[in-house]
Amino acid sequence: MPEYPDIHLYLHALEQRILHRRLLGIRLTSPFLLRSVDPPLAVAEGSEVVELRRLGKRIVVGLDAELFLVIHLMIAGRFRWKEPSATIPGRLGLAAFDFDAGTLLLTEAGTKKRASLHLVRGPGALAPFERGGLEVLESDLTTFAARLTAENRTVKRALTDPTILSGIGNAYSDEILHRARLSPVKRTKSLGAEEIGRLFEACRTVLTEWADRLVAQTGDAFPTKVTAFRPEMAVHGKFGKPCPVCGAPVQRIRYADNETNYCARCQTDGRLLADRALSRLLKADWPRRLEDLE
Repeated sequence: MPEYPDIHLYLHALEQRILHRRLLGIRLTSPFLLRSVDPPLAVAEGSEVVELRRLGKRIVVGLDAELFLVIHLMIAGRFRWKEPSATIPGRLGLAAFDFDAGTLLLTEAGTKKRASLHLVRGPGALAPFERGGLEVLESDLTTFAARLTAENRTVKRALTDPTILSGIGNAYSDEILHRARLSPVKRTKSLGAEEIGRLFEACRTVLTEWADRLVAQTGDAFPTKVTAFRPEMAVHGKFGKPCPVCGAPVQRIRYADNETNYCARCQTDGRLLADRALSRLLKADWPRRLEDLE
């Protein structure tokens, strides 16, 4: 699912292409994409794009007459920028937003169509989409600490809970925890003041660095590869590969459809965290420490 750096990249590209442009029309190919009926989608046609913003992990396209298109890409939704009146891809295409300068296509890979589009009227209508998570880049340390420790969660869960912190998901939480040298399973109420400070700075630094890096790499082109797996990442998606800090092999915890990656030497003092499925299978043979793997 696109996180803060990815959405920042999309907004940067969209500002150059659709801001202050008139939305000529909207073409839908999936009946499941549109999740609102009032106002009808047709009233947005002919409106000018007056603002673009992020709302958690959603992208909001502000139109005149106080209309707002709210788009959630979910896991596999992506944008493409094509020539005016471009054909919507048959298998992946969900919608096309037509402008005089080009067409913004919304696509989604896979069979599970989870991406969503709402059209709402008035700023107050955006409130239901706000999950309440703290914007770390707009926060101070005291507020961050209070929000983080309000409930006793694992640090990984707290980082990715949109009601606690905004815009952080599975990929960048791995990178943040590695930068902060913290175990993903440490409980928030057991964090000391120094650890919270490290985590706060890691959140701000990692998100800012990656947002700037993605924009610099893409330049004026439209992003064509928005992914949670990038070669420059320290630990996310790097299971078995050497940690860029200490050289130890990156470890993982797998659960449901997600995977947490971490460095045992940098983050858990050499202790291997139990993988729910594999550790149950191996039982006594499950290695407890990094040196047990050697």
